[in-house]
Amino acid sequence: MRRPFAVLAAVLLAGACTLPASAAEGTGGTVSAGDKGFTMTDPRITESSGLAASHLHPGIYWTHNDSGDGPYIYAVDGATGKTVARVTLRGIGAPRDVEAISIGPHNEIYVGDIGDNFDGRWPYVWIYRLPEPKVLKDQTITATQYVVKYANGPRNAESLLVHPKTGRVYIIDKKEDGGHLYEGPATLSTSGANIFKPIAPIDLWATDATFSPDGDHLAVRGYLGGIYYSWNDGHPKRTEMLDVPLQGQGEGITYSADGTKLLYSSEGSGSEVIAKDAPDSPKPSPTPGNGSSNSSVTGGSHVTWGAVALVVVVVGLFGLGRLRRRNG
Repeated sequence: MRRPFAVLAAVLLAGACTLPASAAEGTGGTVSAGDKGFTMTDPRITESSGLAASHLHPGIYWTHNDSGDGPYIYAVDGATGKTVARVTLRGIGAPRDVEAISIGPHNEIYVGDIGDNFDGRWPYVWIYRLPEPKVLKDQTITATQYVVKYANGPRNAESLLVHPKTGRVYIIDKKEDGGHLYEGPATLSTSGANIFKPIAPIDLWATDATFSPDGDHLAVRGYLGGIYYSWNDGHPKRTEMLDVPLQGQGEGITYSADGTKLLYSSEGSGSEVIAKDAPDSPKPSPTPGNGSSNSSVTGGSHVTWGAVALVVVVVGLFGLGRLRRRNG
């Protein structure tokens, strides 16, 4: 059953207050420099609206701007935040509202030109597919363009994801009171429209989503929260809330290539990408006496000061979150 956004925000606040300190502070395990989080320094990236970890280049993340930039995607070095390549997509029309990026099997990049701020104005949207370049440099690559329509009519969406095993493409529409996961054809076709059909409810005002590298889990984020699902052979089963960081306009999420981290990005110049432990990543054993100075026990739950601050800030920003409804 879909839940109103206000109810979701309340659940998020309650969940934040009971987060274990280890979940908020990280595992402290071995993580490559590119997967610890970074800040994008390229002045051309002003509206990062999607994020995907490279399959060929460890520590590299692909992103793109929202509407108005052109047929470009950017490769950003997670160790420095610097852009190491800008790829121009050749063979497609003028992009309209690019909102998502994902990498599927065989190292193919999928770009979702799926935004519709009028929530039904466009009778169709597009997906672009191109090979991930083996060499990172400014270059032009020919892309394949696919026409997409929804079985139940036009809609706005910001989440596109490709299953890492089957290569099937999915889209989640963006609705404040919760949307649906749409499944595309087994193989996309350049002949005619590809019809995407709703297969499962998503209880979130979704701005991006990602599959785990093994394809067993689905992470969906919104502006003020996120939900973690077991994929369950295409019948997603909700398992827990995600520890989504507060960001100005959070619209990107991806797993690190090794699957241990979830990285969250936001629109805006100098966008910060924040890394959090993935829910199914290994957690360290607690150290005796550790955390006694910054956490307390109430009813068996550890409450961090960060969670308390989150409650205060989210309450103040709740009204602002509603104003973003058409600012995708």
